Amino acid sequence: MRRKDTSSKDFRENLNEIAELMVFEVCRDIPTIDIEIETPVAKTIGKTIDTPIVLVPILRAGLGMTDGIQKLIPTARTAHVGLYRNEETLEPVEYYAKKTENIDESVVIVIDPMLATGGSAKAAIDIVKR
Repeated sequence: MRRKDTSSKDFRENLNEIAELMVFEVCRDIPTIDIEIETPVAKTIGKTIDTPIVLVPILRAGLGMTDGIQKLIPTARTAHVGLYRNEETLEPVEYYAKKTENIDESVVIVIDPMLATGGSAKAAIDIVKR
């Protein structure tokens, strides 16, 4: 992905695939409930997520992973946090925040593929919490 001659199309497709692979581990500890389902052969018990999920991509880098995650969690709602780094203090600065309803009753997944110090991710979490 990081090769300078990687096309935009290949970059997007690879990023979506990485997001799809990550979502299983990200959701590992989200509570589930048993549900009865009917298969072509018999009834059986399956699992479903019991809590609303909200995806919070940090603009703009996090947007590239959102589609891959939503492909596997189509009921997830999306909020957005926009941050930039102050060049003098190196601290993240909020320029945009759009939350969804009942975010405090949801499992929130902050999407930040640009992880370095974790400062932006921490700032996004703080914004979601307030």
